[in-house]
Amino acid sequence: MNIQPAERISKLPRYLFAEIDKKVRAALDKGVDVIKLGIGDPDQPTPDYIINRMVAEVQKSANHTYPPDEGLAEFKQAVADYYKERHGVDLDPQKEVCVLLGSKEGIAHISACFVNAGDVNLVPDPGYPVYSIGTMFAGGEVYRMPLKTENNFLPDLSAIDTAVAKKAKLMFLNYPNNPTGADASLDFFAEVAKYAAENNIIVCHDQAYSEIAYDGYKPPSFLEAPGGKDVCIEFGSLSKTFNMTGWRIGYAVGRAEVVEVLSRYKTNIDSGVFKAVQYAGTEAFDSDSRVSFNEKMNKIYQERRDVVVEALRQMGINVRTPKATFYVWAPVPDGFASSTEFVGYILDETGVVITPGRGFGEYGEGYFRIALTVDAERMREAMGRIKQALASRAQGK
Repeated sequence: MNIQPAERISKLPRYLFAEIDKKVRAALDKGVDVIKLGIGDPDQPTPDYIINRMVAEVQKSANHTYPPDEGLAEFKQAVADYYKERHGVDLDPQKEVCVLLGSKEGIAHISACFVNAGDVNLVPDPGYPVYSIGTMFAGGEVYRMPLKTENNFLPDLSAIDTAVAKKAKLMFLNYPNNPTGADASLDFFAEVAKYAAENNIIVCHDQAYSEIAYDGYKPPSFLEAPGGKDVCIEFGSLSKTFNMTGWRIGYAVGRAEVVEVLSRYKTNIDSGVFKAVQYAGTEAFDSDSRVSFNEKMNKIYQERRDVVVEALRQMGINVRTPKATFYVWAPVPDGFASSTEFVGYILDETGVVITPGRGFGEYGEGYFRIALTVDAERMREAMGRIKQALASRAQGK
């Protein structure tokens, strides 16, 4: 029997983090003391106030039935209330909020909602691989917007070919940015909103790291910018904000017509988020504990960030200090042919797992990413191992 996958699957690359997982398992099988700084999975637990609500809701038999197709009204209202409090943005919870099985799911499906064969999506490079993969599944073409150091890892709109802009359906953005840790201002968002309106482009803003920020910085929503809500659907997640990566709950908000199309698509392919999880998500937003929990987590991540940035600079690596996300994006040291060679060397020599920039796109080459997902002491251990491995290499040992 000759079984052949569909062409779209044949074109699909191995998912970056699944490949990293394989290498980690191989190292663990050899007895290596592995320190995982590759995948952005929070190491701290989901806060008790959310878990306690989940326990209570799981015990209610009424929550074990199918959830409403459009999502629980309570959760959607909680998202709308959060946007009003945090960003000063008014949302109609029934028309402008969509419940997602994690924001990744919504980001992957948005192209299927609007892209026809041959249409173009504007995708940041380096960027989250799902932007491109969703485009490919919908039969669209990816136009890469380079994110370069000299432009503070923002796309240069003036560099986009006019003919491409006229063909484009969607523009993906992500600030605070994964993998670079870069931030964007409301002025930049307003510039993008104007550009999108002129070219009839829907902006898909991935705001997964909206509450992970340091040094007094408060990441804005794209919807805060003048004209932002007219052109944008913004994706949010409870995964990083509340250490709920395994719970699979997120949301999309923004222009009502765009949200409605995504909601319509989803009701035809999935049955929604478990009601108990939606109630727990409602508690995450509604509770007075939200702000204090986010502040606590940001202190933890900031300490880890400072450990990494200081250590890399001591190694002679010129690294920017990120104001947001729990990632540090740094240039590959001299003497390595590629980011893949560098991270492979570090894993083999030290047992420390980091991510090659090339895995995020062509313009990620020459960089690597460190996730701040182990405690500060373990982070110091990891940095010490990397420092020693680079020093030994420099000495020819």
